Amino acid sequence: MSHQRFSPEFKDEAVRQITQRGYSVKEVAERLGVSTHSLYKWVKEAKPAKAEADELAATKLEMQKLKAELRRVQEERDILKKAAAYFARDPG
Repeated sequence: MSHQRFSPEFKDEAVRQITQRGYSVKEVAERLGVSTHSLYKWVKEAKPAKAEADELAATKLEMQKLKAELRRVQEERDILKKAAAYFARDPG
């Protein structure tokens, strides 16, 4: 058995065919001339990177929501300040 080295780009494309395009590991292995064992290993190695990207996207989304909520709360505060000043004025 030869131990062939594959480029990271080749591995990424093989994993993409399985995870995004829906091909089976067996199909991709036969088409690319790679062992199914190697493909399963590459898919497993790619998952942590995807998890990190998903976590980053979720964090960005949460930050956008929090910024929007902060703007809304600041506007409410400003309105309440104006109302408090209006009602604190001496009527006479």
